[in-house]
Amino acid sequence: MSKSLKKYNDKRHFEDTPEPEGILGNYGPKKKLQFVIQRHHASHLHYDFRLELDGVLKSWAIPKGPSLNPEDKRLAMMVEDHPLSYGKFEGIIPKGNYGAGTVEIWDKGTYEPEVNPYMNAEKELREELEKGSLKFILHGKKLQGSFALVRFKNAEENSWLLIKHRDQYATDKEYNPETDRN
Repeated sequence: MSKSLKKYNDKRHFEDTPEPEGILGNYGPKKKLQFVIQRHHASHLHYDFRLELDGVLKSWAIPKGPSLNPEDKRLAMMVEDHPLSYGKFEGIIPKGNYGAGTVEIWDKGTYEPEVNPYMNAEKELREELEKGSLKFILHGKKLQGSFALVRFKNAEENSWLLIKHRDQYATDKEYNPETDRN
């Protein structure tokens, strides 16, 4: 078992939940990195934002969900890495299990680093993640364009903000992922 997936596996009882077991995925040079956003109605409704990196899905829980409005700076709490196979998971996590509730895929697609998509994408993204300022371009069905994840300074290591950059996909209108679910 991968060290980065140990926390994921330790929180789950796979005989009681339909979630996939945490096994490190194949990774290495590839053309397109995947992202997925899952709407998770557990004890509280939130959205799980996941970016493929180094054979796992780096994951953030976003209580209010993502936004296409650059004025909305969404709290994003970094959580444990998830296996790549979790990116296809939809279903009901039974009561009594960690994260009990309904999980559905809200958006998915590919992503790339914003700064220089022609360099080693994963190396660049890994360095930005470690520095606490990750800039990327999403190519999803609902979310597209330039975004950033920025770690809070002088706060818990897992407190971040998800911010939409102003580009042709941004909106100045109020954005609610519950009503803008096309």
